[in-house]
Amino acid sequence: MVQEADPRSGLKSPAELTAALSREQRISAALREVGVAIGTTFELDELLELILDRVTELVEADRATLYLLDEAKNELVSRFVVGQNVRSIRLKVGHGIAGSVAQTGKPFRINDAYSDPRFERQWDQLTGYRTTTMLATPLKNHLGRTIGVIQVLNKQRGAEFTNEDEALLAALSTQAAVAIDNSRLFLSLIQKNKQLLDTKDQLERKLRDLELLFDLERATAEAQTIEELLTAALSRLTSACSARAAAVLLAEEDSGDLVEYAFDPAADPQLSRSGAKSGEGALAAAMNQTEAIRLFSRKDHERWNKPAESAFAFDVEPVLAVQLEGDGSALGSVGLFGEVGAPPFTDEDQALVRLVSANLSTAVRLFRANRAREVGERLTTIGKLLSQVIHDFKTPMTVISGYTQLMAESEDGEQRAEYAEEILKQFDILTAMQREVLEFARGERTIFIRRVFLKKFFADITRQLGHEVDGRAVELELDVDTKVVARFDETRVARAIHNLARNAVEAMAEHGGRLTIVAGMDGRDLAIVVRDTGPGIPKEIEGRLFQSFVTANKAGGTGLGLAIVKKIAEEHGGSVSVTSSAQGTEFVLRLPQDDDKDSTPPGKRGKASSADAGPRQKTNG
Repeated sequence: MVQEADPRSGLKSPAELTAALSREQRISAALREVGVAIGTTFELDELLELILDRVTELVEADRATLYLLDEAKNELVSRFVVGQNVRSIRLKVGHGIAGSVAQTGKPFRINDAYSDPRFERQWDQLTGYRTTTMLATPLKNHLGRTIGVIQVLNKQRGAEFTNEDEALLAALSTQAAVAIDNSRLFLSLIQKNKQLLDTKDQLERKLRDLELLFDLERATAEAQTIEELLTAALSRLTSACSARAAAVLLAEEDSGDLVEYAFDPAADPQLSRSGAKSGEGALAAAMNQTEAIRLFSRKDHERWNKPAESAFAFDVEPVLAVQLEGDGSALGSVGLFGEVGAPPFTDEDQALVRLVSANLSTAVRLFRANRAREVGERLTTIGKLLSQVIHDFKTPMTVISGYTQLMAESEDGEQRAEYAEEILKQFDILTAMQREVLEFARGERTIFIRRVFLKKFFADITRQLGHEVDGRAVELELDVDTKVVARFDETRVARAIHNLARNAVEAMAEHGGRLTIVAGMDGRDLAIVVRDTGPGIPKEIEGRLFQSFVTANKAGGTGLGLAIVKKIAEEHGGSVSVTSSAQGTEFVLRLPQDDDKDSTPPGKRGKASSADAGPRQKTNG
């Protein structure tokens, strides 16, 4: 016979103790299960469903609802279990029973929900459910902040929720808060890790792009032709985007004709060049629009009059073409090509092609501008050279004129033959001047270094200068070391001496004077001195004396004579200097005669290998 406890003694019967023990075991098992779940998973939905399920079971409720606080909107977002389904609603903080618990942070228990004005009946009306008893407790995190509410409805078998139910719900709410915090922290870490990985990928792409642009700029800077420039760009672009081939369509600078430069490294490392027509093909279409053209399959190619693969020896499928922007009008376009079966070009490929196309268009414009400037500079320099040649025509033409007059007056055949020989020498000088202009136009410079006997050289100079001083009150005096044999370009040095002598004669033309020419070795230099007794060089041009087109306002002066003298001296690796006063002016032309090639500008002069003359030496100008 089972003994029942006496209610007056306060002791419980064995049946009650057994039931209480079973309940504690269920609670303990539920808390362990929830604790294990918290430690082994970060799936918030699974954890919350488990907690709601255990809450419903342990407090013997009909259903349970969990609200999470949305701080941005100041709302509670519910998660409640109905049978096997999880549903959700939204509730403003301060509204309804759950809203009041969230606002006050205190638990709430009621035996008749309809008797409390805070209860919102519309949810029952919406679902057809009838709420009677309620128990709600706040979810608080480790900082004591309310992050949600757990609410259970309708104690089973018509009973009321007890203090034990409230304590149990509070314990499980703590577990739920831990789970929510852990999940949010984990999700936050995942999101931040994803952001870091995305940032890392972006930085790596940017770094690759910068390395590509740096490498491309260095390669294009070294390019000597447009083909080398385009090869440098296309080879790096195909490699960076894993393309089979690439091409550039350019409008010719002068004619505007379209030229396609194709690059297929697997077939040929060199560019192929072919003509193109406006409006035909993806490249031509991309040239006329700002949007990129992307063809993904061979069906897309049917939109173009000219197949994209016509320039290549393989079947093309994906195509990506982008405009090369110019100043006001498109320069052309650049495109990437893959073979059949290759993956289509990506948005990243398109961004990189646009980046390279912007740099390539700049490089093409700079290349063309530099080429135009070089042509302009060459033409300008040729014009200056022609001015110098025309200036130097004065000397041979004066000599020719003088000997022609002497021939007309002489009846001695032998004398006339000598005069004719001198005239022919002057024509040789004129021919040499003409050749100099043509060589410079071809980008070549020539000087003719050979052994020169000063005795004969200055004898010819004296005869020729005789025509300069003839009829003027100018005395010509020579002091030449006739034993010296020097090495220099005879024609050019003669031109330099004639220019210095002519300036001296013109300076003394009004009052007359003495023109003195001295030549001999000074150390390892051949020194040629041209001295006059004129009024000296005007102060206003003294510092600019050897610049082109600087003149002392003499009649018919071009200001080129001394610039030519300086140029001839520098071509020989020498120099020219001047001293001047009111008593006269002295120019000293120095021409190095040693074998030390360091004293001679590279490519400017050559040594003769025979006793009389050396070969012409051509250098790029």
